[in-house]
Amino acid sequence: MTIDIVTIFPGFFAGPFQYGILRRAQEAGLLKTEIHDLRQFAADRHHTVDDRPFGGEEGMVLKPEPIFRAVESIREQGRPRRRVILLSAQGKLFRQPLAAELAREESLLLICGRYEGVDERVADGLAEDEISIGDFVLSGGELAAAVVADTVARLLPGALGNAASAVRESFTVPPGQLHGGLLDCPQYTRPATFRDMEVPDVLLSGDHKRIAQWRRRKALEKTWRNRPDLLSPEILDEEQQQWWAEIQEQKTK
Repeated sequence: MTIDIVTIFPGFFAGPFQYGILRRAQEAGLLKTEIHDLRQFAADRHHTVDDRPFGGEEGMVLKPEPIFRAVESIREQGRPRRRVILLSAQGKLFRQPLAAELAREESLLLICGRYEGVDERVADGLAEDEISIGDFVLSGGELAAAVVADTVARLLPGALGNAASAVRESFTVPPGQLHGGLLDCPQYTRPATFRDMEVPDVLLSGDHKRIAQWRRRKALEKTWRNRPDLLSPEILDEEQQQWWAEIQEQKTK
């Protein structure tokens, strides 16, 4: 996969892309990243990429011309078709199913918003997707682009040491379901006792069936406690629905 990123701060990505899964995926040839300085596509000698918004609002808005030039120039390089994504606070929420969908693309092109936003004609006439990584406002799309790149890279075949790691994570949608996904279960490691806090006995039992059942129930409990908005009957099997009913009953007592 290739990920192209258009930004006014190309040096930002020198750090995040040199560590962890992103670095290993690039070294293994699974991922190629290219960073493009938006100012290089400005037409004036001052490399202007922003201007005041029509209507008299505060702040500055990224102009459409440099962004269109940048994307069109990248497209002319002859590589496989790129899926163009605008990172924006106004975009649809970036979730794990969308990350899995993007990981199946041959190439992504991420446009980093900045200032008060991006001229709407970029979203209307250039980007295929407008994505937000959360219900908060960042100073620019660079952090969001790094989040998208990292989330997608770890889903590429061969990127993780154990392919099953990406299957049992939080927010991962079980096979055959269109949406959903619980949080991951609690995890423990050595020592078995730390400051009078004990690892649950079931995890030390060696009984894989009991351990699997414990993990599934604890994942449900943690989701109920921290992210109840993720729960709906259609994502739970019969056993989990029974557990959910028990958890709700306990909460009301």
